[in-house]
Amino acid sequence: MPKAKAQTKKKAKADKLPPNYPGHEHAYKLMFLGRLIDNEAPNFLRKAMGWSYHAPNAGHDAIQLALGCTFRASQDHLFPYYRDLTTALAAGLSAKEIILNGLSKDEDVAGGGRHMSNHFAKPEINVHNVSSCVSNHIQHAAGLGRAVKYYRGGTDNPVGSPIVFASFGESSASEGYVFEALNGISKERLPVVTVMQDNGYGISVPKRDQTANEHTADNFAGIDGAKIWTVDGRDTIACFKAMHEAAEYAAAGKGVPIVYAVCARIGSHSNSDNHQLYRDEKELAAAKARDPLPIFRKWLLENGLKEADLKKIEESAEHEFNEARDYGEKAAKPDPATAMEFVFAPAFEPGGDGVPELDGAKLAEALEDTKGKGLTLRQGINAGLRAEFRANPDTFLWGQDIANKDKEGIFLVTKGFQAEFGHDRVFNAPIAENYIMGTANGFSRYSDKIRVVVEGAEFADYFWPAMDQYLECSHEYYRTKGQFTPNVLIRLASGGFIGGGLYHSQTIEGCLANIPGVRIVYPTFADDAYGLARTAMKSQGPTIFMEPKALYNDPRTRSHIPEDFHVPFGKARVRREGTDVVVFTYGNALMMALKAAEELAAGGTDNPVGGADEGGTTAPTSVAVVDLRSLVPLDTDTILEWVKKTGRVVVAHEGPEFGGFGGEVAAWIAKHAFEYLDAPVERVGAKYAPIPFSTALEPAILPQAEWIIEAITRSTRF
Repeated sequence: MPKAKAQTKKKAKADKLPPNYPGHEHAYKLMFLGRLIDNEAPNFLRKAMGWSYHAPNAGHDAIQLALGCTFRASQDHLFPYYRDLTTALAAGLSAKEIILNGLSKDEDVAGGGRHMSNHFAKPEINVHNVSSCVSNHIQHAAGLGRAVKYYRGGTDNPVGSPIVFASFGESSASEGYVFEALNGISKERLPVVTVMQDNGYGISVPKRDQTANEHTADNFAGIDGAKIWTVDGRDTIACFKAMHEAAEYAAAGKGVPIVYAVCARIGSHSNSDNHQLYRDEKELAAAKARDPLPIFRKWLLENGLKEADLKKIEESAEHEFNEARDYGEKAAKPDPATAMEFVFAPAFEPGGDGVPELDGAKLAEALEDTKGKGLTLRQGINAGLRAEFRANPDTFLWGQDIANKDKEGIFLVTKGFQAEFGHDRVFNAPIAENYIMGTANGFSRYSDKIRVVVEGAEFADYFWPAMDQYLECSHEYYRTKGQFTPNVLIRLASGGFIGGGLYHSQTIEGCLANIPGVRIVYPTFADDAYGLARTAMKSQGPTIFMEPKALYNDPRTRSHIPEDFHVPFGKARVRREGTDVVVFTYGNALMMALKAAEELAAGGTDNPVGGADEGGTTAPTSVAVVDLRSLVPLDTDTILEWVKKTGRVVVAHEGPEFGGFGGEVAAWIAKHAFEYLDAPVERVGAKYAPIPFSTALEPAILPQAEWIIEAITRSTRF
C-alpha cells in the first residue's frame, strides 16, 4: 500500500506538468548543457579564439528552457535575443551550432560569422536571425504573425497552426517600437507571444531608472486583450505553464500574451561590462542564490530522479559539449574573399536589355506626341504596381492614409487598389513608420513568393522614425548569408516645389545611399516608373522607390507604355543627345536640365563654346542630358561613355549639394574619368539650409533651371 500510494502521488504530480514540458531527463540535459556552453564562452575569448561578444544567460535558464521547448521547430517562428542561448539550444540548435556561432566560423548556421557572436539563429527551422538593436525584432514578429493569420485563415486557425514568439529583455521594452508592435498585435489579434526576461538591469542601468512600475510588463496592461503572466524565473515548471497558456491564448486570437519572467542576472551584462562597478557583494550573492539550475536540480531529486540519474545526464551533456567545443575550435573561419558576397539580393533581369531606348530627337518627338495622351508619372506608378498585383496574388500594400473609402493616399497614387484587391491585401497601417517597415520585413518571411509594397511615410521627410527598420532590411540578406531577404518595395513621395516646407519637401536619397544593401531608384517619367516598379516587385530584396511628387500629374512626364515594359536596375537613360556638355541628373532636376539644355541649344547665352557667328550672337551649346534613374546600382558605364563624348560634366540634383548624392557621381568621375575631362566637374544642388515654407523663399533654396545654365556656362569657359 505505501508503495501504491507513492506511485499514485508521483503520477498525480506528473499529470500536473504542462504538455510542453519535455520530460525530466531532456529538460535537465538542455539546461545543464546550456550552462556548460555559457560558462565556456569567456574562455574562448581569453584564448583569442572568438566569442568577443558574450551576454551570459545564467539566471535566465528556466524561462529560456520553457520558451525553447514550447517553440515547435519548422512549424512555429522564434525571434530570440542575444541572451537566449538556452532558448536556442532547446529550440533545436545543437551545441556545435551554438559554438560555431560564438566563434564566428564559416559553418555558423545563423550567417557564417557575418553577424555578431551570441546572435543565435537557424532559419532552416524558423529560428530567425535578429538584430543587435534590442527588441526591434518584435516588429518582425508582428509582421510574421500577420502573415500567419492571413495564410492560415484568421482566428479560426486549426489546432497546430504556427505561433510566433519574440523574446527580449525588459529594459529594451522602453523602446517605442515595442509599444507599436504590441498595439498592432492587439488591434489585429495576431498569434504572437512576447517574452520579457527581467533581470533588473539594462546593462548597468537599474530598472528604477527605466520605469515607475516594478514589473515593466505592467506598462502595457492597458492594451486591449493584454494578458500578463508574471512568473518566478527560478521556477522552471511555472515558466513552462506560463508559456503553454500564453501560446494557447495567442493561437486563439484573444489578444496580447506577455510572459514576464523575473530572472536573476548572475554575471555581468556582457564581457565588456564589469558589474562590480555598480553591484555590491550582497546583491551578487543574492543573485547567485536565485540560480535556476541548482534549484531545478533539487526539484528533480524531489520528483523522481536519483543522483545517479542526474550524474548520467550531466556526463552525457559534458560529452556532447566537449565534442562540440573541439569541433568548433578546429572549424574553418570565413574566407575574406567572400566578404562582399550577399550584399544585394538577386534582381530580376528583363529579357534583352529590357528598355526600348530612343535617341534624343526621337524621344523629344515621342514626348511631344504623347503630351496630354499618355500616362502621367502618378498613373505610371499605379499601372506598374497594379500589373504585378494582378500577376502575383501574394502581393500586399499598406501605409498611412491609403485605404479609407475614396481617400486612397493624399496623392492618389494607388487609387483603386483596395477596391480591386480587397481589404486583406490593401489596408491602412497605424501612424507608426517603424511599424510599417518592421511588419513588412516580418510579413515577407512567411514565403519568398510574397512581395510587400509600403508607403514608408506619407512624405519622405517623415521616414526618419522608420530608419531603424530600414537598416534591418538593408543587411538581412548579408547577415543571414543569403538565407533571407525582405522582399519589400518602399515608396517615398519625395522632393519639393510644392510649397510644403519642412517635413514636406525633402528628398533623402543622399542619406539612404550611404547604407549598403538596398537598391534606390528615382524615376521621373511614367514609363520608367512603370518599368522600374515591375522590375522591383519581381526582384528579391528591398528597393527604395523615390517619387518626385511635384511631377505626379505633370504632363511632361506622360508616356505611352508597352504592357510588358520593364526597366533594369543600374541602367541610365539618355534623355537628350549633346556634344559639348553632359548633365547627369534625376527627379525634379531632370526637368530643369532638359529646360536648360533647350534654352542653351537656342543660343543667346554668354557661352564661348563655338564662339560667335558673324552677326555677333552667341553660338548654341549642345547639352546632353542623362537620366540616372537608378542610383543604387549606378550605371557607371554610361557615365564614363558620356564623359568621354563631351569632356565637360554637370551633376544636378534636388537634394543639398553639400553631402548630396551628386558628390558620389562627381567623385567617381574624378577617379575613373579624370583624363577625359576638359573642365572641373560642376555640381548643382539645393542650398545647405532647411527648405522654407514660403513660396517666396523656397526658390532661393531649391535648385532652379537657371542654376544649371550657370553651371553649364562655367564648364564651357574652360
